[in-house]
Amino acid sequence: MRASILALLKDRPMHGYEMIQEIVERSGGGWKPSPGSVYPTLQLLEDEGLIISRSEGGKKLFTLTESGQAEAEAGPQAPWEEAGRGVDWETMNEIRQAGFGLMEAFAQVWKTGTSEQRHKAVSVINDARKKLYLILAGEH
Repeated sequence: MRASILALLKDRPMHGYEMIQEIVERSGGGWKPSPGSVYPTLQLLEDEGLIISRSEGGKKLFTLTESGQAEAEAGPQAPWEEAGRGVDWETMNEIRQAGFGLMEAFAQVWKTGTSEQRHKAVSVINDARKKLYLILAGEH
């Protein structure tokens, strides 16, 4: 996260949310960092004197300091590229669709089902989770 923020700020000053969007775009969707990883890293970099922030329209705009620029120059140019490399996007899409389909079915049972049907649905989800772990263990 640290290297990515420094690399992005070499281009121009940015807001935290803008950095998240840039990483998603530059990684081809392979990496979407959470605000819970971005904002603490920004605070740490600011505490270390590598970046400074100023308020702009109710948001913080982050900029490299001289020492931050030096560290950014010494670091990797595009750390987000690794996140999208070697990803089988077709399989990833199949996995997402299967997961979304499962959650849609579960949500439907939860919204319209009886108490007994809801209980059965939770059991199915729990059984599926166990079976997935058994696959990893080589037992299924």
